[in-house]
Amino acid sequence: MTRRTGPLRVAVQMDPLHSINIAGDSSFALMLAAQARGHEVFHYDVGALSLDETDRLVARAVPVTVQPVAGDHFNAGEARRLDLGCDIDVVLMRQDPPFHMGYITATHLLERIESETLVVNNPRSVRNAPEKVMVLDYRRFMPPTLVTRSVEEVRAFQKRHGAVVVKPIHGNGGKAIFRVSEEGENLGALIEVFNQTWPEPHMVQAFLPDVAKGDKRIVLVDGEVAGAINRKPGEGEFRSNLAVGGYAEKTELTPEEQEICAARGPELKRLGLIFVGIDVIGGKWLTEINVTSPTGIVAIDRFNGTDTAGMIWDAIEARF
Repeated sequence: MTRRTGPLRVAVQMDPLHSINIAGDSSFALMLAAQARGHEVFHYDVGALSLDETDRLVARAVPVTVQPVAGDHFNAGEARRLDLGCDIDVVLMRQDPPFHMGYITATHLLERIESETLVVNNPRSVRNAPEKVMVLDYRRFMPPTLVTRSVEEVRAFQKRHGAVVVKPIHGNGGKAIFRVSEEGENLGALIEVFNQTWPEPHMVQAFLPDVAKGDKRIVLVDGEVAGAINRKPGEGEFRSNLAVGGYAEKTELTPEEQEICAARGPELKRLGLIFVGIDVIGGKWLTEINVTSPTGIVAIDRFNGTDTAGMIWDAIEARF
């Protein structure tokens, strides 16, 4: 990449700005922080990416200014055709999961500009590290976990471990996560539905009763812990994701969680995964490593008085 001084030109690849909840949206927080530092911010949807006949990656993007005013949180200028290799210094790849072929294709396209433009997170590493697959490299920190489409394998696993949780391996936001009791009632039917709905294998884990105490989201910036929140399930739920009614509370890291972060952090930094969120249950059980479009920094900063978006921009700017 060309060494650059002064403001950066930043293109944010994300979902439509009018649809976000600015009270908790991490992408919006990153845009606010970029703007506060004097960087020029553009927005485009992943569907606007094109690789032209000269092998240049371009996008129809709009310059935007943002402000923390609900219902009036952005102003957009005239759309323009940007060459993401030479017109832009940083691309933030922030469209929401799920991790599917559209997402994978976008990483292949963005990888073509990595000698010219910094893409955060690194698109090759994102492609090789979907949330519920990358974590399998750290089984010593995980609850018993099975990845399969086989009803027989799931039944045998459930008999060994009692109550289990079944979830799509490329799901997000707590969607389609089911708890099956120790009796295994309807387990076979549930796997049949999963097999009809998703072509890939599914993840089955031993149920952790400690989830009632919360599911901790820990954010790492360039491999270092930036902060954490504890997400607790809402009434009548075992899922603690904020998107499905969970709520956040202030927290500190346990020694076991610090060990997980120390084991994972240097590798995340080496892979160019600047902004990562990991999920830990019961103070010791690692369940996911989120690299596609991590969230949680707004709540962390609210509880801790920190500036996680600023830390992320410090890490980005240091590369220039």
